[in-house]
Amino acid sequence: MNNLPDSLTGVTALPPQIDIPRVAEAVLQQFELSGEYRLLVSERDQNFRLTSEDGRRFVVKISGLAEPLAEVDLQLEALLHLQRKALDFTPRIVRTSAGLSSGKIAAGNGKSFPLRVVTWLDGRLLADSVLNADVAGKLGRRLAMLDIALADFAHPASERVMLWDTQKAAILLSLTDSISDADTRSTVEDVLQHFSTQVEPLLASLPRQIIHNDANPENILLNEQACVTGIIDFGDMLQAPRIIELATAASYLRSASNDPLLFIAPLVAAYRSRLPLLQEEEALLYHLVRTRLAMTLTILYWRLAARDEDDPYRQKTLKSESNAFDFLRNLSVLGESGFRARTSEENTINTIS
Repeated sequence: MNNLPDSLTGVTALPPQIDIPRVAEAVLQQFELSGEYRLLVSERDQNFRLTSEDGRRFVVKISGLAEPLAEVDLQLEALLHLQRKALDFTPRIVRTSAGLSSGKIAAGNGKSFPLRVVTWLDGRLLADSVLNADVAGKLGRRLAMLDIALADFAHPASERVMLWDTQKAAILLSLTDSISDADTRSTVEDVLQHFSTQVEPLLASLPRQIIHNDANPENILLNEQACVTGIIDFGDMLQAPRIIELATAASYLRSASNDPLLFIAPLVAAYRSRLPLLQEEEALLYHLVRTRLAMTLTILYWRLAARDEDDPYRQKTLKSESNAFDFLRNLSVLGESGFRARTSEENTINTIS
């Protein structure tokens, strides 16, 4: 089906499927929490929303066997680090009654999975909200604050190998034959080839740090005043050029209008207002946004063959990524010079609210 190393194919693995009574028992014994459980759709983990008897809410996460324990620890330590930085828009770790940052749960077949509990953040998903320039700007500022807080965080598992690593996007060229539409396949291959020859060699010189790496609308929460109150799901975090954080977020701020930068320009301006960008970073942003879109399309089509038609995550992804190709095409028509003209510092300063 593909030429990828086994270490990159965890995305095709199904999440654990442990029944709620077993989960409830494990959480009660180890975290002394009980209440009502609701299953949440997830790519690699089995996640639940737990509403306790006193009204508090939590996310219960069971990691799949495809996720190494060191990478689970990376996420735990990152959240603890952000908690020490007093960020109020990221989940907080709930410790076990023994004071540990995680527990474990037996699946009943001799296998044991890492078990985590984090606080639930209130708000509605950006994916279910109306996106406008103001919201994009608020997201840009939050992302910059997150990256500033993560700048001094280190972990041995941050140099992980994973499919959603823009630094290694060229490896996805081995999967483009999964793209059934010839127009889409040709465009995606051109973008990935350009990344391989013109962009990838320049990444090593850029500022690097651990980044969230997945600021998509399913991971951003807003309150009733359309303020960004949460950035969730740290499952894709890794060490990378810092600019990839901004490029990843930008690739999901897709305008249905004829202006592909309607939301990207205020996102970039607001991020830059908190965390200035080097010229070298600015020069690659357009190409990295297009690369992330090409990755999204390639992995989307590849997934179609990897998961059953009724798989909830597959269905959810198909719906949320249906406009990715149109957006990539619009950015390509705009071109690098048009992108740079609109997102340069002098031309976006007035978009900061």
